Amino acid sequence: MVKEGRLYAAVPGAVAIALGILVNVWVALPFVVCSAFCAYFFRDPERVIPSGSVCVAPADGRVVQVRGKPDGKTRVSIFLSIFDVHMNRIPISGRVRSVNYSPGTFSMAHLKVASITNEKNTLVIEERDGDSTVEVSQIAGLIARRIVCRKKAGDHVEKGERFGLIRFGSRVDVVLGPEWRLAVTRGDRVAGGRSVLAERLQG
Repeated sequence: MVKEGRLYAAVPGAVAIALGILVNVWVALPFVVCSAFCAYFFRDPERVIPSGSVCVAPADGRVVQVRGKPDGKTRVSIFLSIFDVHMNRIPISGRVRSVNYSPGTFSMAHLKVASITNEKNTLVIEERDGDSTVEVSQIAGLIARRIVCRKKAGDHVEKGERFGLIRFGSRVDVVLGPEWRLAVTRGDRVAGGRSVLAERLQG
């Protein structure tokens, strides 16, 4: 379990124990369920990271949008339900050029407008050779109200490395330049750090 989730699981767990001792197990049962769900939600399984010049999914979930931008780049949006692993992972190895937090609304995360209006935190990561950058945005949703990011500008990062999470349902967007060939389509299920989103074109 990630450290940010320990309190969420511990508090209802402690209440359940107290109620079980002082009242009865049936009164304690809802708190047992709540504690178990929080432990499940904040799980953090190990992943085998693909090798080669690929961009990996930064989160578990379903690809809800793949759309081109006027500047020739492509935005891939991944929606995370409350049942998905919520640990976010770095999509490519390189250096964090910038980290920008933007306050905003809390619309439903699967909507197209969420990329523009919702609260979000955006990392721009440049490859070690400096020829390409990938942008990854943590976007809060209707229920998710707490974005956690463990990286800062200047940090050197590895593909698949953990960098943060969004509590209780969210969305993660990745913006790729034309030097990347997409390996996913709308509706695909992806696993953070394990699934390949795109392959780097050579030359």
